[in-house]
Amino acid sequence: QGNPWASGRNEVCFERLGCFTDAKPWAGTTERPLAKLPWSPEKINIRFLLYTKKNPNNFQTITATNPSTIRSSNFDPSKITRFIIHGYLGQGEETWQSDMCRRMFQVEDVNCICIDWSGGSKCLYTQASNNIRVVGAEAAYFINVLMEQYGYSPSKVHFIAHSLGAHAAGEAGRRRPGLGRITGLDPAQPYFEGTPIEVRLDKTDAAFVDIIHTDSAPTIPNLGFGMSQAIGHLDFYPNGGIQMPGCTKKTVSKSIDIDGIWGGLVDSVACNHLRSFKYYSDSIISPDGFLGYTSTSYDIFQTGTGFPCPSGGCPQMGHYADKFKDKVTSGIQKLYLNTGAATNFARWRYKVSVAIAGTSEVSGYVNIALYGAGGNTKQYEIVQGTLKPGKTYANFIDVELNVGTITKVTFLWRKNASTVSTLGATKVTVQAGKDRKVFNFCGSQTVQENVLQTLTSC
Repeated sequence: QGNPWASGRNEVCFERLGCFTDAKPWAGTTERPLAKLPWSPEKINIRFLLYTKKNPNNFQTITATNPSTIRSSNFDPSKITRFIIHGYLGQGEETWQSDMCRRMFQVEDVNCICIDWSGGSKCLYTQASNNIRVVGAEAAYFINVLMEQYGYSPSKVHFIAHSLGAHAAGEAGRRRPGLGRITGLDPAQPYFEGTPIEVRLDKTDAAFVDIIHTDSAPTIPNLGFGMSQAIGHLDFYPNGGIQMPGCTKKTVSKSIDIDGIWGGLVDSVACNHLRSFKYYSDSIISPDGFLGYTSTSYDIFQTGTGFPCPSGGCPQMGHYADKFKDKVTSGIQKLYLNTGAATNFARWRYKVSVAIAGTSEVSGYVNIALYGAGGNTKQYEIVQGTLKPGKTYANFIDVELNVGTITKVTFLWRKNASTVSTLGATKVTVQAGKDRKVFNFCGSQTVQENVLQTLTSC
């Protein structure tokens, strides 16, 4: 029988794809203790499901082993090809993948291919984490066939890949150098965090690699399914990358093994993990609503580091991140932003400063709403606590729409005790994070609590 924790004794070979071993670093390490070989391509039954503008609702199944299926399909070799790969327990016909294709067709004309590897994803996690090696090899083989049949350049290929699928995309890029881009949507943490680059997705796997981290707490005890490690050219950590607004917190017993954790995976537990592809999908139609600000940590970002965007602009998390690829310096860049708690997730960041006048010091809070060409925001809290006349308070707000040119603001205050007082804003300064524009508004009146004061440009 041998020791199941040992590795390096076995390999399996497949005619088109070559050989796979369970030697280190694929097993027998702290990060990957169990030795498992990937299943065969036949057992995993990988399918390539093509959507285009000509067939946005019904996929065409194409295969590299029979290139005539590609020639007779709507695949257009003159266009970019975006492959979408699902993760653990997923399947290629899930609505999020085809919905993402259809969103792309609103803004671009591309080949959108959903890769279905459900035959190898619906099993023990430790097995699925090895099956992705065959998935990546099949994807690389598919691209090689496109090169042979059409002279298709791998630089026109973009993988958008969730969870375990992200590491399958990394394997494809390792086998087929020259890929244009890989987007890792919360790449899976267990069996990949801290491993050598040949095991996992890495920025060497494509010309441009961008990552969205949404569930990066430790798997034990916090049940985080995604990597915290920065592994791309641009690594985005929305809301800090650990706990997403609108998702409930989760913990798990330290006694549960990896297969036990992932075997019980349900949407409620995986809410943070699934947010990564929801943010990406929203970014397709809200390109400037996911700007990433450079900072060393989320806490420091919250204090305003990285705000506003530099003159060269901020990278955009999601679909348009590659607009920044030529500005990426060596090394890894960590970026932070906040999102909404539910669809639509896009948010626009502003810095608001409020100078207060009044009859006396009061305990309470101040809210500001922005009005502009793009619409009005709801009220956002700028300060809570002691409100002192003559003092200026500042805060950062992430609002639900792109206000554009701000034409006026409203000031609202509320007190915590039954003191008699009036307060007002003498000046409100608003700076937009995206373009650094500054808007100034002035007022002279004071108002009772819960009474809106409107300030206009000064």
